[in-house]
Amino acid sequence: MSNFMRHLPSLAALALSAAALAISLGLVEPKHVYDGDANFSEAQVNDIGKISRNYLLENPEVIRDAIQALQAKEEAAKAGMQSEAVKQHKDALYADAGDPVAGNPQGDVTLIEFFDYKCPYCKQVTPALEALLKEDANLKIVFKEFPILSDGSVLAARAALAAMKQDKYLPLHQALMAYRGALDLGTITSVATSAGLDAQKLLEDMKSEEIDKQLKATHELALALSIRSTPTFIVGDKVMPGAMSIDDLKGLIADARKGS
Repeated sequence: MSNFMRHLPSLAALALSAAALAISLGLVEPKHVYDGDANFSEAQVNDIGKISRNYLLENPEVIRDAIQALQAKEEAAKAGMQSEAVKQHKDALYADAGDPVAGNPQGDVTLIEFFDYKCPYCKQVTPALEALLKEDANLKIVFKEFPILSDGSVLAARAALAAMKQDKYLPLHQALMAYRGALDLGTITSVATSAGLDAQKLLEDMKSEEIDKQLKATHELALALSIRSTPTFIVGDKVMPGAMSIDDLKGLIADARKGS
């Protein structure tokens, strides 16, 4: 090892290693590093690159740890931005009269779900949501129809919103979530009939411009909140993507009740 490398303070060595890694991988030319620092010659920077490359080859877990740390930092930053976005769009999230609601309309905690009827993870988590509605008398659930996976998703979302005209949103929602298979107009009307809806009225109500506006508003809201996948849950100002277990959902609800 070169004498100058032995005398570098540890933090300086760490900083230089990042630059050296870029050099050793061919991402940066040495002159772009040493030209900016009169303390090191091109030969010394090359020397640092070789030493760092050898170290990383012998200890590849350093790269893994660095990537994991970066991912954690990025996720934390995203969570912070989403939390602020939730506060900015509070009314659209919690007080949109066009959104279907289940549970206690005056509940002390509101759980919001962005979902798609073709999403297998949304179907997976549905039993947990149904159980929560039965167990928690003070829970309100707001359903955000977010059809992003297929044309069938859009048809199903339109049908579910149209079912509100018959006060049958939840029965159709649950029936569509339980259904496994392609979602076309014939299938959806069949499922709706089995759920106790007037299929002909449903087909007419599905053409409503109000539904167009509702779906557009939800997509714009999801974009503002950086929501790109289903299911995604919001409780308080926390945005949680993925099919959460009932225990995890209960934990979020409990935290919201405690104000944390």
